[in-house]
This record gives sequence, structure tokens and C-alpha cells, in this order.
Amino acid sequence: MSAAVDSLPHSRYREIPRADWARLAAGMDQPLTEQEVVQIRGIGDRLDLSEVREVYLPLSRLLSIWAKAHRRIGADVTTFLGEEDQTTPFVVGVAGSVAVGKSTIARLLRELMSRWADTPRVELVTTDGFLYPNAELERRGLMDRKGFPESYDRRALVQFLTDVKSGAEVVHAPFYSHVRYDIVPDAQVTVRRPDVVIVEGLNVLQPPPSPNGVAVSDLFDFSIYVDAETDHIASWYVDRFLALRAGAFSNPASYFNVFANLSDDEAVQTALGYWNDINMPNLIENVLPTKHRATLVLRKGAEHAVESVLLRKV
Repeated sequence: MSAAVDSLPHSRYREIPRADWARLAAGMDQPLTEQEVVQIRGIGDRLDLSEVREVYLPLSRLLSIWAKAHRRIGADVTTFLGEEDQTTPFVVGVAGSVAVGKSTIARLLRELMSRWADTPRVELVTTDGFLYPNAELERRGLMDRKGFPESYDRRALVQFLTDVKSGAEVVHAPFYSHVRYDIVPDAQVTVRRPDVVIVEGLNVLQPPPSPNGVAVSDLFDFSIYVDAETDHIASWYVDRFLALRAGAFSNPASYFNVFANLSDDEAVQTALGYWNDINMPNLIENVLPTKHRATLVLRKGAEHAVESVLLRKV
């Protein structure tokens, strides 16, 4: 089964090949060092300076321009209404499958956008913090569906973004520990009215649960979907699991420490079990169908590199 862009309504998008998109970086300085890119890169990703320059530097500039226009329109409207300027943060959503690289992209965009004069203050929030705590997931019988839409406190996430978009001076989000695989009760992420808030997560482009409901994406000003063939994502997921087994899983405090001593064959079979039983069904049923809701789609090839960009027509 494929997660390709062929299902998109192409008449609504400009399809820009990698080479043409890369030309948009002409004249732009590379703001990141190789060491910084290595620090941003997630486990299993193959991000390098060339990919940053050719794909994400132009994307960060586009987002910065979009944010500046958003701010200008907000100021013009308040002037027209005779009100005091109440410009609110520009909110960017980043969606896509597990293991497709969306977390790395979100971190990278945070760093790149903060280097542009129009958007110096950028915050990143992941929707992992809005998962129900494991105890609540157990109570609801949802531990095996962690990551599916019903495993998130959607109301809390919508309220968080509503507060951000209302211009609140300080907004708090829950903190999720990947080591503990759970919400940390006494920790939080604090957002202090930045220029840009990037929200990264599996299901951020989900439609509202009811005709009169509010979708998380209703509160986005721009959204990105990271796309690839399902078979490629499955391979990346297994590779990441093997890398984690040798790294993070070896931490005695890790929830997944029980996998640290698996043989290669056992680790591959375990990873494929999680992929086939949980992550692929979630991708096919819930994540992939939201792709057409994105403002921009990044299409990756087998080597994790972006091959083309689809940008919704304005």
C-alpha cells in the first residue's frame, strides 16, 4: 500500500520538483553548521547540510514571509476597526506518520525560522504532551491504541491553541517524556506569546469530531504534511527501532528497556509487530486521509530526502 501524493487534488496544488524548489535558495546564507544539523537530526533521519539548504531553508523563508503577511493583515484589520493592535502568534502544524521525520523537520524549522528577522521568536510544541497519561489510557483500554486520535486529550489541545491564538501572554502545555513513555505530572512547556508556534504531531490535521466541533487545524495559519511511501516508512521505523535498542532503550529508566537485549532478528520482528498492528493502521485510517488538508506537502523518497514539494494555490 502506498502513501504517495497521487490521492491529492492536484488542481489545488503547485507541484514543484526538488531541483526547482532548491533554486529558491539562491542568495540565501546557510545559517546552520554541520554540528547543529547533527544535533537537530532525529534517530534514523539522514538530514545533511545539502538537504537543509535545498529544501528547508526556502521553506523557512516561505513560512517567515507568510507569518509577516499574517501579522500585517492582523494589524490592518485592527486599524480598520479602530482597535489596539492585538496581533497573535502565527501557528504552523506539522503532520505525518511515525518515523517519517516530522519531529526533525519541526525542530529544524524552529531553528531556521528564528534566524529570519521577521520571526525571531519561535516555539515548538509536540502533541505527545496531550496524550492521556498511561494510567488513564489503561483505564480506558487504550494503551494498545496510543497515538490514535482517541488517545489524545483533544479538548485540552484545542484549548491550548485557542489561548495561543487569543494572544494570551503565557500558555502552558503538558510535558511528555519519551524515556518514561508517559506524561510527567509536575513538568510543563511554557509558551510566552512568540512570533511563531510550531505544533508537531500525528493527528494535527484531523477534521473536527462533529459538524459543529472545532478541529485543531482550524487554529493553524499554515500546515505541512510529511509524506512517503508506506513501505519506505515501515523500513525507517524498523531501522529506528534497531537504533533505539542500541541507544535509548539501554537506559535502565527507559520504558522500553525490556527490548535492549533482543537479538537483531527478535528486534526486527518486534518492530514489525508494532508497525503492522498499531502504526500502519493508524497511518492508513487516520493520518494519511488528512494529507489533503495541508497547505504544503513534502514528498520524501526511499533515502529520506525530499523529492518534491506540493504547495496549495493561494
